[in-house]
Amino acid sequence: MKFFVDTAVIEEIAELNDLGMVDGVTTNPSLILKSGRDIIEVITEICALVEGPVSAEVVATKADDMIAEGRKLAAIAPNIAVKVPLTWDGLKACKVLSGEGKMVNVTLCFSANQALLAAKAGATFISPFIGRLDDINLDGLQLIADIREIYDNYGYETQILAASIRSANHMSECARIGADVATAPPSVIKAMANHILTDKGLQQFLADWAKTGQSIA
Repeated sequence: MKFFVDTAVIEEIAELNDLGMVDGVTTNPSLILKSGRDIIEVITEICALVEGPVSAEVVATKADDMIAEGRKLAAIAPNIAVKVPLTWDGLKACKVLSGEGKMVNVTLCFSANQALLAAKAGATFISPFIGRLDDINLDGLQLIADIREIYDNYGYETQILAASIRSANHMSECARIGADVATAPPSVIKAMANHILTDKGLQQFLADWAKTGQSIA
């Protein structure tokens, strides 16, 4: 499973990228706001840092305007994935932009039917928001499984990009189910390394080592 990091903060991306933990980046208007940066400026910098797809989201709501914004964003760098919402106008924009050879990430997906439409419109990525489904007592991980089954049934090439990841458990479950990509905040990716038995084992090793009175350095 590929890891995309869900942030627009350059320092966070660079740290994970140096460890080989970044296969791509996703951004959205909320993350751009949090970064405090100009969208074109920060997206340009991210694209220069990361080789994989970098999702940059349109903010228009009408298809023609989305297409215009998508073309402007795609012109930033060849690894831009234009992010459009899963609305009827968003699907229209996806069809046009994907037909022009641009990568398109269709976001805010909450049902298997929506995912099926996105695949037929030529989406490169479909972004089901599993955490937001969990928030309203629906099973976000089941949606990933449903989309996986449908796409495999018919050979759709659209990649399942699990989004709205809230925990390290979400990451492992998405990998188990067969999501192609998971995008998560840096804190969640780092949390995947944590385990209480690792911490306890390390404490014991260090305590025993101190008793030897030895030094490796």
